[in-house]
Amino acid sequence: MSSVAVILAAGRSTRMKSRRPKVLHEVCGRSMLRYVLDACFEAGCGRVIVVVGHGKDEVIAQFAGDARIDWVEQTEQLGTGHAVRVCESLLAKQSATHPDGDVFILAGDGPLVRADNLRALRQAHKQDHAAASLATAVVDEPAGYGRIVRTTAGDFLEIVEQLDASPAQRDIREINVSLYCAKADELLFALARLKNDNKKGEYYLTDVFGILRNAGKKVTAVQAVAADDVLSVNSRDQLADVDAILQDRIQQAHRTNGVGINSAANVYIEAGATIGPDTIIHPFSFVGRDASIGAECVIGPFALVPRDAVVPEGTTIAGNVRAE
Repeated sequence: MSSVAVILAAGRSTRMKSRRPKVLHEVCGRSMLRYVLDACFEAGCGRVIVVVGHGKDEVIAQFAGDARIDWVEQTEQLGTGHAVRVCESLLAKQSATHPDGDVFILAGDGPLVRADNLRALRQAHKQDHAAASLATAVVDEPAGYGRIVRTTAGDFLEIVEQLDASPAQRDIREINVSLYCAKADELLFALARLKNDNKKGEYYLTDVFGILRNAGKKVTAVQAVAADDVLSVNSRDQLADVDAILQDRIQQAHRTNGVGINSAANVYIEAGATIGPDTIIHPFSFVGRDASIGAECVIGPFALVPRDAVVPEGTTIAGNVRAE
């Protein structure tokens, strides 16, 4: 079995008020796209197709040299379905060389996604012998998300977007989280039948599931994502929210490995830093991306450990002392 992923990274968010491509904005020291790529590779994807558009050269340059990535440009922004459709030639090759392979589709602005989310979705997809599957989450505040409508037997029926939902459907708390898995040949079948006869004149990826279901093929909706892992980024406020969630994850992982963190709200540790056991980090300290701190160190208060710095075992850094 071989899987490929398609990451949608062509869009431009005007709400970010930034020249920089949205997927290159950093959370905890890494670009959002980097987190999504890592989740795909960790979940076992041999190749990842990234659909680029706005700022494509800048995006491609940041990941130059990674032979596992194929880049496809979406020259016109005609919807999420169109973004996947521009990958048809690569997906056809995947279908021909790996008939049993699956295609993940996910957004480049969702850095909270975990490899476990992809694994859980793929496992259910395989067990159900589905043509296509979509991940869902149950949240307390579903406003703004597409609702998952099921039959009385609990089977997937349709995705209803917020604007089109009836009052009863708006009460549904199970939402579409824009993480999908499909057989490559079934995805190509549905993409060829996508239409843009809607108010926006766009090709919607979510229409794929209705096309497959109407063709008598099995589509499943899997609760594969926790509510805390749902948020994607379309504004500076959401970027800050996601950064806080990832910072909490990072600190939890270090505490699990024996690192003491005093006054966690006043400590910031970027992604990729390694810290040895019995090291204590005091308030108002910063540990940069990919820094390496040995065991039994004392960091802070008011310490700066720059990105890629190496701090030997047993070192004390405090006050205005800066690691190199």
